[in-house]
Amino acid sequence: MFRRREPVPFAFVAEAERYRSNVTPPPRGGASRSELLGRTLVGLTVAAGLIGALLFGMPSLETGQQNPGHSQKSEANAGR
Repeated sequence: MFRRREPVPFAFVAEAERYRSNVTPPPRGGASRSELLGRTLVGLTVAAGLIGALLFGMPSLETGQQNPGHSQKSEANAGR
């Protein structure tokens, strides 16, 4: 709607790129045994789920014809 024509009168906005903090973050600690065990169990559960989905899904991906020369006949044609 309305636009201001004068620049923003805040000097700290222009100096924001040059600002550096003198506070260092605390050192990152290593993972505890329980965290490592939890991550391992979650990873194994995800992997087992993917493998299980693949194993259960493989039969539905097959074409269904075990013998290529054998054709299915319907019961409707058997009585004629």
